Amino acid sequence: MFRENEILLTGGNGFLGKVILAMLLDRYPQVKHVHVLLRPGRGLSAVERFNTEIMDSPVMAALITTRDEKLIREKISIWSGELSQPHCGLDEQALKVIAARVKLIINCAGKVEFFPPVDESLQANVDGVENAIALAKRAGARLLHISTCFVSGEANGLIEETEPIIGFYPHRKGSDDNAFDARHELAYCRDQIRLIVDAEAAGESTRTRSKETVQKLVALGKRRAEHWGWVNTYTYSKSLGEQLIAQEKDIAWSIVRPAIVESALRFPFPGWIEGGRTAAPLVLMAMGGLKHWPVRRNTPLEVVPVDMVAAAILAVGALLLDGRAESVYQLGTADVNPIKLGPLVNLLRQEARRRAGRDGKSKLPIRVGAARGRARFISIEQARARRQRLEKRIQRAQAILDRMHSAVNRAGLPGEKSLAGWKSALRTLGLQARFHEQTLDQYLPFILHNRYIFESENIRDAYQKLTEKDQLLLPWDPERIQWKGYWIHHQIAGIEKWIQPEAVKEWSFKI
Repeated sequence: MFRENEILLTGGNGFLGKVILAMLLDRYPQVKHVHVLLRPGRGLSAVERFNTEIMDSPVMAALITTRDEKLIREKISIWSGELSQPHCGLDEQALKVIAARVKLIINCAGKVEFFPPVDESLQANVDGVENAIALAKRAGARLLHISTCFVSGEANGLIEETEPIIGFYPHRKGSDDNAFDARHELAYCRDQIRLIVDAEAAGESTRTRSKETVQKLVALGKRRAEHWGWVNTYTYSKSLGEQLIAQEKDIAWSIVRPAIVESALRFPFPGWIEGGRTAAPLVLMAMGGLKHWPVRRNTPLEVVPVDMVAAAILAVGALLLDGRAESVYQLGTADVNPIKLGPLVNLLRQEARRRAGRDGKSKLPIRVGAARGRARFISIEQARARRQRLEKRIQRAQAILDRMHSAVNRAGLPGEKSLAGWKSALRTLGLQARFHEQTLDQYLPFILHNRYIFESENIRDAYQKLTEKDQLLLPWDPERIQWKGYWIHHQIAGIEKWIQPEAVKEWSFKI
């Protein structure tokens, strides 16, 4: 199917998008053509961004070792545009060319941030979907949209793929509950955004938003998500985007919902990871010695390697082009091969202890002795009580040091430098406590409040429709993952090697 059809990819400069593009060109070098929609920015044109962010990335570097770079570039056209803008930011001539050639749109673009200002989330995850739909209609193309399993919101147990999309909200009381309408919700939310933004515009004009306006927009998104049962603004906005697609009768579409997308198992090479992935903060806290965890130890963490997700997306794309695709594909691992939080936390702590005994060359924030003993699993009330006691102890210690500092100054005694060092250490300890609290609060829906197991039958059925050759080229085999080796040699090693050094330094300071 790829040899006969041209594809448009959005979000190609993202973690998942790069792997999809590279895998497509590696496994199907005879693909007819790939169009990449890319937004110019930071003083760079779309082509310059493609060269620096995609072609110069380790993902494409691995591809170029086996494929001719000139041939790769000949297969790709770069279009300067922005999915969230009308007509995807494309001029009329570009639209005509794309509409005449493209038969499949793979939409990987979106904003993956839990609690951004709600207008930014809607712009990326809803406006972008509306424009992708319009482009698919104009081109007569099929639309493959990448969403997330966590549109399920607050839930416990098996999340089925057959749950109707239209009218869904996590607090829904059954099929007769018609309380939620995506377009009505969008209209209401957009009205509230306008009120907030217009209120600032009526005041003193500034080039940037005030902190108060940003806080109001963040709070609005959080409030609307919680009202309906989504765990954050991100999943709320992604569900709204899904519901707009599901209402379309004039295009063929499929929605792929990955769980938590993490480091590569095999392609482009084991351990490839980019940016602060979803599980990275938890890994870094565990490696940094956090001992008391408010988690449900028997709850699985729904993680799936990025190359398995890319392979599944390409498999679904081929079936969608062939008219044999289902509407929804969830990509999880826990229904056949769960990794539970209790053993995972202890595994990370054991690895931290092992690495602490090495020569100290690790870039990760590992403190000698911090990971001794097994983790303790506590309730959220116990976690908050521990933090409050710690804050009181820090405050008392700071008060004592302030009095000592004043006494040393009055008496002209030595020791001021040592006291300043102790005060700095206490401030760092206080920052650590606040960071742990803020981070864990964002993750509580995934590690304590809910227990997610995503049914992934449709993708297994999809592979039965593929030829044996395509099954080998696009492997989906989560049941074969050896989780201990994956977390040590792929996830931890990948974070250590590929997460930007400045990001690790920032995490080290916070932890």
